[in-house]
Amino acid sequence: MSARPRITDARRRARLVDRHRLTGSDRAETITDVADALVGYHATTPSTVFLSAWARIPGFTPDAMDAALYRDRDLIKQLAMRRTLFVVTRDVLADAVGAVGPRVAASERTNMLRDLRRSPGFPDPEDWIDRARSAVLDDLADGEARSSTELRRRLSALDGYVTHGVGTQWEARAPMGPRVLNMMSAAGDIVRGPNAQGWHLSRPSWVSMSAWLGHPLDAVSVDDGHRAMVRRWLRAFGPGTETDIVWWLGSTKRAVRTALAGLDVVEVELDDGAIGYVLADDLPSDADDEVEPRAFLLPELDPTTMGWKLRDFYLGAHGSRVFDRNGNGGQTAWWDGRIVGGWRQHRDDGRIEVHTFETLPKAATRQFSERAEELAAWLGEVRPAPGYPAPFMRG
Repeated sequence: MSARPRITDARRRARLVDRHRLTGSDRAETITDVADALVGYHATTPSTVFLSAWARIPGFTPDAMDAALYRDRDLIKQLAMRRTLFVVTRDVLADAVGAVGPRVAASERTNMLRDLRRSPGFPDPEDWIDRARSAVLDDLADGEARSSTELRRRLSALDGYVTHGVGTQWEARAPMGPRVLNMMSAAGDIVRGPNAQGWHLSRPSWVSMSAWLGHPLDAVSVDDGHRAMVRRWLRAFGPGTETDIVWWLGSTKRAVRTALAGLDVVEVELDDGAIGYVLADDLPSDADDEVEPRAFLLPELDPTTMGWKLRDFYLGAHGSRVFDRNGNGGQTAWWDGRIVGGWRQHRDDGRIEVHTFETLPKAATRQFSERAEELAAWLGEVRPAPGYPAPFMRG
């Protein structure tokens, strides 16, 4: 039996920089090209989508992203992997919804049923959800975009509330309408339309998915969707472990193993002794090492930061400074394919401060200073508020 090829951490980091369009080259990159290279922009924090693109695309402007999202509709916001909001291309959209949509939608429904059953006024929670969903579908059948508030005002079936923390100081009423919309989004019934706020804020509207796309969303089975998404992940993030893929997809070991069995993959040995996977036609070579060290600044929840569950090969001992207790990665500073620090924007003057976690070569320090000035100039008067501040920012 032949030994597995060994892939070093250094080679994985070099590959990461190249595959994720972080080499700093002047090659023309479109917003959709980068989206596919990352299998989607992370969109939980509105500004992340734009800052991730800025880090990779020379001359990028927020207007270009807005055009791709809302005018051309080449990119779609979708609640998908790990019940997380992503921005993906149309091809990825169908596969993502097929792979994890049923699981995410079922999870959303289960959580709603739990809260509805604990609250008075909902004698038949299952029926309440079904009627609310049908009302939204009927109302959005005209193809118009409406906000959550507008839909709740128009549709009595959507206007339900549950109470949390009864009898405690935290007791509060919470509307169920937005949760119904999230469930329907995960299932591919509806989609986030035009945003009523600036690019670094979020006030989405909702539109029928078929109306937004101009045709019904292509139906993709769970198995076919998993196979397609695992293939995309391996192309963008491989080599990686089964644990990485299961975590990134928010799926099950069984589904991931079935997908891997249906793909032409090669097992490789990683530096820590773990078994990794890579597409057979995409084994790393010496050419993957030919990446010059470069400094770059990435936003919180960037797809590169959040691409793996097992992160030591690019994170080292800095996990407690970058990730919060829920596994959300903050704003990061990278050198030579590794996270070596983080950054923050000063609210008063917009200055970008880079906070390093280790001693770096002079070239890195100089480049970080340049990147910080570039980012401050690009942001101008905009002050995006971090949704998931990194632990180092508390100091």
